[in-house]
Amino acid sequence: MIYNSVHEIFASGIIQPEGDRITVHDQESFRARMLDNLVDTIILSSSEELKRTCYWITYQSAWQMEVIPSSMESLYRARGKNEIEGFTVPAMNLRTLTYDLARVIFRAAKKTNAGAFIFEIAQSEIGYTNQPPLEYAAMILLAALKESYRGPIFLQGDHFQIEFEKYRQHREEESNRLHTLIEEAVACGFYQIDLDASPLVDLSVADISCQQRENARLTAQLCRFVRRIQPPRINILLGGEVGEVGGQNTTPRELRAFMDQFCKTVDPLDGLSKISIQTGTTHGGVILPDGSIAKVNIDFNTLRRLSDIARSEYGMAGAVQHGASTLPNEAFHRFPEAGCAEIHLATQFQNVVYDYLPLSLKEQIYAWLNQHCACERHPEWTDDQFIYRTRKKALGPFKRQIHSLTRDTKERIASNLESEFLFLFSQLKINDTFPLVKKYVNTVPVDFKKESFFR
Repeated sequence: MIYNSVHEIFASGIIQPEGDRITVHDQESFRARMLDNLVDTIILSSSEELKRTCYWITYQSAWQMEVIPSSMESLYRARGKNEIEGFTVPAMNLRTLTYDLARVIFRAAKKTNAGAFIFEIAQSEIGYTNQPPLEYAAMILLAALKESYRGPIFLQGDHFQIEFEKYRQHREEESNRLHTLIEEAVACGFYQIDLDASPLVDLSVADISCQQRENARLTAQLCRFVRRIQPPRINILLGGEVGEVGGQNTTPRELRAFMDQFCKTVDPLDGLSKISIQTGTTHGGVILPDGSIAKVNIDFNTLRRLSDIARSEYGMAGAVQHGASTLPNEAFHRFPEAGCAEIHLATQFQNVVYDYLPLSLKEQIYAWLNQHCACERHPEWTDDQFIYRTRKKALGPFKRQIHSLTRDTKERIASNLESEFLFLFSQLKINDTFPLVKKYVNTVPVDFKKESFFR
């Protein structure tokens, strides 16, 4: 149900505004009678005032009910010192049905006592899924509240990336654009940021240090910028990227060339805590002409070796694996064995949602793709390849319709994905990591005042 006025939101007396604050008088009634309505209003209402009121209520309620956006920096640093090991943190991109899928993740976490997991959204996903950082964060917080989850919540900006052509032509303007995105995300509680200047790697020169020079320089500049704007007592977890995912596998020389130049201007202990590398994957997987996913051979030796270098030489938690959600199930247990610090998962969750969409809605989506994404179609692609490659672009335009799926459909999606999340948590060895998170992560409640949402 959508709220139609601010008065209607507060009429029940379950919550009450008091200046800049919101007081939750009855937490159980809040969960049962108000929470889903706040979600519906944020997603479906056309009133900016109502949406911003719902955001204010969300953050204030989360603060009171011990759901606190936090940084995992200290846990990653402990891993860099070899104080802890043996698990790989999943960073999960929820491109659609974010509230419903996040609820499933929190249920799985409670069943397994897991705490070391991240919710992330990439710069590109913010655009094509029509999920600005504030909305994405609110969906995660509301999902945690709905499932009575208490503790630190980890939100991450994934691939906050420089665009090469824009940077080449208008360097200051493109840098300022990325600064603005980072500021927006940090203001919403994104205390994990993956800084991606890898498009600036210059493979046209033979010298590896020269190849990585601009990538390292800009990553260092972005790192210093984040440290200037981060909230008091919060040290944001930062990652960098040696080479763009989908290219050739990263080598030890490339990792060292990047990090050595980065560390010339940024103290390693105040810089990056993880490093993204390429080991043979592609974002979204490789779709074959018949619509099936090609088998990917990940170079686990490279992953292990570069993770060891990252820890032993630079004090980082290890390497980060992108583009892994469409891998076969038998691959996932190998990531903790290889010392992988973090793994990014996205496309498979989207695929499950598409599997359960009503045929009539899928036909509307596919017709929209044929009309609006035809310019992206390669001449050699089959229809299956075109749809698979482009269907993520429809998630924003069809967000309202997907959010309005029947409860039965959403429950079938949730049931399928809960099994998948439980499997992933087990294989990545994050079961029973909640005590580790409580030990190493310093939760710092940030007072998100009313004025923050009505600027």
